[in-house]
Amino acid sequence: MATNVTQPDAAILGRWLDSNHAPGIGEFPTLERLSGGSQNTLYLIRRGGEQDADEDRAHMVLRMPGPRADSARMDGLLREIRLVRALSGTDVPHAELIAADETGSVLGMPCYVMRAIDGWSPMDGGWPAPFDIDLDARRGLAFELVEGAAKLGRVDWRGRGLVGFGRPDGFHARQVDRWLTFLEAYRVRELPGLNDAADWLRRNQPKHYIPGIMHGDYQFANVMFQHGKPARLAAIVDWEMTTIGDPLLDLAWALLGYDGEYPRTAGFYLDLRGMPRRSELLDHYESVSGVSTEHIDYYLVLANWKLGIVLEKTYAAGVRSGPQDRGIDPKITEAFGPMILRLIATAAELARTLPTKER
Repeated sequence: MATNVTQPDAAILGRWLDSNHAPGIGEFPTLERLSGGSQNTLYLIRRGGEQDADEDRAHMVLRMPGPRADSARMDGLLREIRLVRALSGTDVPHAELIAADETGSVLGMPCYVMRAIDGWSPMDGGWPAPFDIDLDARRGLAFELVEGAAKLGRVDWRGRGLVGFGRPDGFHARQVDRWLTFLEAYRVRELPGLNDAADWLRRNQPKHYIPGIMHGDYQFANVMFQHGKPARLAAIVDWEMTTIGDPLLDLAWALLGYDGEYPRTAGFYLDLRGMPRRSELLDHYESVSGVSTEHIDYYLVLANWKLGIVLEKTYAAGVRSGPQDRGIDPKITEAFGPMILRLIATAAELARTLPTKER
């Protein structure tokens, strides 16, 4: 398959969309490159005459690997296609799959087209109106975020054809060694508290858990909301790290902006004023999922520790790159440096203050 991809051929794309009965059948598509998506290229597809009102035009999004994608990235996109297809017809908010080409025969590499989401992302500039000043409305965003994780985790993944999508057996037993091995491949500095948290995680891993679909990077940065209030989750996006694992880790990931019972007042990428107490969100998750959050402390240690290791890869790439390397934004490296240290330190501090429990 080709790896050097310019803008897809609109005529070929249009014929393929027609063969899959996509919206706007018979209309020539126009494409617009979208920002976002760290590992894939995104295009907004519009079908409909120029004379039509924007709301009358069919809007879709094409997702395909970037021009430098390797075989691992190709395989990752195939996993995304399988996952999004499995979510069809569930109550999990997501961008509906319209068409997929796993072979790469249409545009030169695997791709899929999903329905465009009419909504907004917190990464587009923070909270838009009315959530920028209406703290009661903002409060609902956190409940919606947690509810999305609960709905995803309760999907009957076996019945949806996802057997073999992940390795749920031994999930927690693998975590520490897997991620320490991952870190050693690019480690550039000491991370104080790393081993303290790792040792605690080994001693406190759950003996039993309920496997389910796990997004893997579940947070405000990877969801979209509908416009206006009340808060309504429109879609979970960016499925690069999804697997069959422990959905409670997604819940803990969503709570990384909290210090204990209350949201942080500083040091987080969003303004969390007005958000619910952590216990309220845990209660809401339990009511939707039917799963106990009694041992959430373990998952909070794992979430802080694991995210620090994941982000350290980007930081290390920035440290190692020279001025001529434009692939790493120096501002990202500068921001990630102390953030990662804080995540690892938080994991270690939690581990030191929590008792070892029989699970």
